[in-house]
Amino acid sequence: MREFSLPALYEVPSDGNLTDLIRRNAAQHPDVAVMSRKVGGVWTDVDATRFLAEVRGVAKGLIAAGVEAGDRVALLSRTRYEWVLLDFAIWSAGAVTVPVYETSSPEQIQWILGDSGAALCLVESEAHRASVVSVRANLPALKGIWQIEDDAISRLTALGEDVPDETLDLRMTSAKADDPATIVYTSGTTGRPKGCVLTHRSFFAECGNVVERLKPLFRTGECSVLLFLPAAHVFGRLVEVASVMAPIKLGCVPDIKHLTDELASFRPTLILGVPRVFEKVYNAARAKAQADGKGKIFDKAANTAIAYSRALGTPQGPALGLRLKHKFFDRLVYGKLRAVLGGRGEYAISGGAPLGERLGHFYRGIGFTVLEGYGLTETCAATAFNPWDRQKIGTVGQPLPGSVVRIADDGEVLLHGEHLFTGYWNNEAATADALADGWFHTGDIGTLDEDGYLAITGRKKEIIVTAGGKNVAPAVIEDRIRGHALVAECMVVGDGRPFVGALITLDEEFLGRWAEEHGRPAGSTARSLREDPELLAEVQRAVDDGNAAVSKAESVRKFRILDSQFTEEAGHITPSLKLKRNVVAKDFADEIESIYRG
Repeated sequence: MREFSLPALYEVPSDGNLTDLIRRNAAQHPDVAVMSRKVGGVWTDVDATRFLAEVRGVAKGLIAAGVEAGDRVALLSRTRYEWVLLDFAIWSAGAVTVPVYETSSPEQIQWILGDSGAALCLVESEAHRASVVSVRANLPALKGIWQIEDDAISRLTALGEDVPDETLDLRMTSAKADDPATIVYTSGTTGRPKGCVLTHRSFFAECGNVVERLKPLFRTGECSVLLFLPAAHVFGRLVEVASVMAPIKLGCVPDIKHLTDELASFRPTLILGVPRVFEKVYNAARAKAQADGKGKIFDKAANTAIAYSRALGTPQGPALGLRLKHKFFDRLVYGKLRAVLGGRGEYAISGGAPLGERLGHFYRGIGFTVLEGYGLTETCAATAFNPWDRQKIGTVGQPLPGSVVRIADDGEVLLHGEHLFTGYWNNEAATADALADGWFHTGDIGTLDEDGYLAITGRKKEIIVTAGGKNVAPAVIEDRIRGHALVAECMVVGDGRPFVGALITLDEEFLGRWAEEHGRPAGSTARSLREDPELLAEVQRAVDDGNAAVSKAESVRKFRILDSQFTEEAGHITPSLKLKRNVVAKDFADEIESIYRG
């Protein structure tokens, strides 16, 4: 057993709640832009004074609509300015936010609203409203539905005009540090989602220590962050609350469909994303270089960046020749890549899945350091992250200051700290299983080095045991294979089988480019190309790269390219892009059998 901890850098208020932050900002930074929203396609800043006023107006409307202190209020919307506004308005009314993914099915919506006992539901679109209405007969606690795109903000503000300031002031101070701030339902790789209860204290401990440890990234009046993750996900909430706590300017966009354009217009100093975002940026840049006949130059530049980053971790640093090559490629390639990421930032924070050492070194080598972290819904997002001044690529960093990471005798990662959830809503049995002896049992397998840097090597319940008795942690090889531009998803199989295999889906965007470059018919699909010898050879190269990270017994011997995608709608992945292995295995059982047939 091994454990490591760091002293807290932020003192959690003994009594108070998250609405204290917006009142403090208005008092101490009244004219500082704390938000920015798109108005007519143009980013428009919202200062701390105006944001507080807007929150108070909507909060009064929620009170007038019948929301009581302690009520749960569901919020079903894509990421947008109104999401943040409504979140703080719900807290200001003394209530508890229950985020719901905008992609949720009516059945999922019914479960979350019913289990939480939501008194009100705030939705974004008419389609969302229809989904809630379709199950409303089974939600007796639900008093009403308000729609953002049906002028809910103005209507709630008008409704609350007669609510006295004194009434709102009492509500804004009614919740205490240990009261629930939100119930975030885990997307769940198995079974029904469980509602993680996160208190105001959880967010203070989490965001306060993140901001203090990464202080150069959260400079008030200078720094900004663009939130494109789902605000319903706990990582998105970390971005929201940490930005307000600093405070720095926060902008919101609903998805990553036009991310490069949004980054160019908003120009954030800090980006928080998942590995797939950084993989896409890299793969798109490489594909463009190849299309322009500059593929070899790009690859040389990438290898130089990686070598330069690796040398930064040595006592002697990069040699003169490497420094000169790096300077040359900085003018030719790296500057353009940084411009794609907005042109102002030097750092990003990545979570949700492993980034991979090669990509980590590439980004640091081009002058845009991606700090990898690790967390779960139950840990209020990051429970470990790489410090800006002492990064160790290949790890998820040191524990959140003020918390403890312990590695149990069986390799499971155990956690302790004020940032942890207090339990699962209405589920004492699951709470008792997860929070045993004061420690949260993550279900993840990991190691701690002598400096307290954590490395995650797999999931305890996802360990594959082959027929030969070899234990295989699938995450390591899957992440490497997914790093190839053509690969969208990869799932390793082989439990009880003679060897390890893999199911692979193809990235539709890059498949189209590959088909064009290799003279295949326009409109070629995974279905038409899955047996193509050249395509199979290219995917085999991705598999070979993955195999290089593991032993021979753990390596993928055979794979199958699927003619469809793993989708959230089909239940194959969660909204946070985690594989639901049991569902995939069931739906693609014939494909798995074909790997081992004969």
